[in-house]
Amino acid sequence: MKISALNGFKDILPGEVELWQHVENLARDIFARFHFSEIRMPILEKTSLFARSIGEATDIVEKEMYTFVDKQITMRPEATASLLRAYIQHGLHVQKPVQRLFTIGPMFRHERPQKGRLRQFHQLDVEVLGAASPRVDAELMGLGSMLLTELGVSVSLELNSLGCPVCRPGFREMLLQFINERKELLCDDCKRRSTTNPLRVLDCKNPKCREQVEDAPSIQEHLCEECDTHFSAVQHNLQQLKVSYSLNKFMVRGLDYYCRTTFEFITKDLGSQSAVCAGGRYDGLVEQLGGPKKVPGIGFAMGIERLVLLLQQQEQEQTPEKGIDIFVAGLGEKAADFAFPLVHGLRQNKIIAAMDHEGRSLKSQMKQANKAGAGWALIIGEDELEKGVAMFRNMATKEQNEIAIVNDNNELLNILIEQLTTG
Repeated sequence: MKISALNGFKDILPGEVELWQHVENLARDIFARFHFSEIRMPILEKTSLFARSIGEATDIVEKEMYTFVDKQITMRPEATASLLRAYIQHGLHVQKPVQRLFTIGPMFRHERPQKGRLRQFHQLDVEVLGAASPRVDAELMGLGSMLLTELGVSVSLELNSLGCPVCRPGFREMLLQFINERKELLCDDCKRRSTTNPLRVLDCKNPKCREQVEDAPSIQEHLCEECDTHFSAVQHNLQQLKVSYSLNKFMVRGLDYYCRTTFEFITKDLGSQSAVCAGGRYDGLVEQLGGPKKVPGIGFAMGIERLVLLLQQQEQEQTPEKGIDIFVAGLGEKAADFAFPLVHGLRQNKIIAAMDHEGRSLKSQMKQANKAGAGWALIIGEDELEKGVAMFRNMATKEQNEIAIVNDNNELLNILIEQLTTG
């Protein structure tokens, strides 16, 4: 019986994996420009970590986590909680008061699989811990904008503030009163959320619910003085960086730990799954997880699957499949035996080289070379060995010339290295 991958889990095959490498390599390059350091955390964590950080009443914790109930451990559904656990456990705040960290890896949520959303998905995650300045908020959004621009992805930035423990309770009561007047017209999820986290009602994607909350009060108009000053400064700093944005009072994010700045980069090219990057500030979460007091934090995550989908849809030409530099065709056992260490020597000199190990015909091997995108081919048969020559072929023009060889292939190796590295 044929065994297939689990629903919501996907193989990343050659031809697509090169796009993943392009996204990850460009991300690492840009993270380095902003002086971020990489951190890697385990996939399994204690369930309580996510319940305390994300919120027990969130959809993620209630419905979507892959949890081993008997062991009370969970496959991480997002990266921030794990990163903060590592930050606290290893005392990173003592080593450096401001930590700028990123991680790249798989996350797991038991959701309905759809375009751009899988049960095992991958994220680029960026966090700054120990910095409260609104400039850091703008800097992170500037980083996200830079990465998406250099990838060639067309997005728009949406911005909101969720206030803080000073101003949010009053707004919460006002919003709850507004929702209760329309509660019977809302979906079942929103009715439930209205008692646990009424802000989440604003984020519902149900068109009927969106219609009911269209005139809901905006938290932007009910911020305390400190939050209002912070939010105004974030917008000023974004303008300094020439990062365009629009305000969205309905954007509240799905995790309980957010406060003040929240943001999303939105695309119109992925249907309902429109966010390719989302994040915000979470001052107070470090202390909530048992770490030192008053450590501010802010971060974002980008979904790699969605970025790759966008690159595929836009038929990006900047990430072609990497071809090989040279294919060495050894015809016959003696010629293949001569070619084998030669190919290894080329690879030691950072040249991408390949050869056939199955004794195929010259025609078949040239097909292999073409399929591998070889720029050049070196053809060595037993007759050529006896004559002390090899044929060096330009695979694009089909022109070829003889190269002298001797039993010791070091001389030939040096000639090839010079030819391939100087063009």
